[in-house]
Amino acid sequence: MAGKLHVVLSLITRDNDYQLEQAAAATLAAGRLGVDLQTMFADNDPIKQSTQILNVIQNGGVRTDGILVEPASRTAFPKVAHAAVAAGTAWVILNSEAEYLRDIRALAKAPAFSVSADNRMVGRIQGQQLAAILPTGGTVLYVQGPSSSSVVEQRSTGMMESKPPNVTIKTLRSVDWTEDGGCHAVSSWLRLSTSRDEAIDAVQAQNDFLALGARRAMEQETNGDREKRSRLRFLGVDGLVRTGQAWVRQGSLTATIVVPPTAAQALEALVMAIRAGSTPQERTLVAPQSFPEPKELAAKRVMG
Repeated sequence: MAGKLHVVLSLITRDNDYQLEQAAAATLAAGRLGVDLQTMFADNDPIKQSTQILNVIQNGGVRTDGILVEPASRTAFPKVAHAAVAAGTAWVILNSEAEYLRDIRALAKAPAFSVSADNRMVGRIQGQQLAAILPTGGTVLYVQGPSSSSVVEQRSTGMMESKPPNVTIKTLRSVDWTEDGGCHAVSSWLRLSTSRDEAIDAVQAQNDFLALGARRAMEQETNGDREKRSRLRFLGVDGLVRTGQAWVRQGSLTATIVVPPTAAQALEALVMAIRAGSTPQERTLVAPQSFPEPKELAAKRVMG
């Protein structure tokens, strides 16, 4: 294809370190690949995100060769996807499941595929981490992300599959993926009279900022056994070097799970497909990794 490719990256929010890492990784890849990349953020608003993307598709002044979208909606915008491929624009979904993907691949003249962290495996690793830190069992507050995200269900399912039977899960829901969201979810639970009688052994969240917010809520608590809860272990997900991994090393978190950014890999696959006239596989899963490994967590527990 002649000329410089123009690709749009649509992300959920600026208020999340993983989303910012997605943008940064894609920008580096675009420079390396000689691609004109435009990045947009949707402020956690599915309607805003779908409108932004439709405006891109309908903009007759600028040719868009491909759209990479990490959707704020569980549905991953099927109507918008069909509009994109009907216009000859490639459609790439990041970190989400889309039931319609196979159908549009059969009709599309441009590439349509997904690149996602293996979020069910993320959940399974969470269960393995709980087994490592709670060998005799216990009760865990599990702080989920917003219900609009398919990631939430996948991680929850994986965790329930692999956690030990003697570990009891009490689920809380955050309205978003931010530290304030995690703090609010746990603070609301702490205000319940029934929470005072709960013996919580660990707090596990579906990302690192939720875990950090949960820790802040516990440290601000004025009721119950504050000293005991100050010794709680907090576990998260995303594991970026400057945030999640750093917080583990500093002791703010007990563990995290490294989820490599998918945007750069997706952009590389898209550019290769367009330039070669090839069709990428429908779904690519990127493997996560525990930080530290469960065996190391268990060893640290034994050593005190």
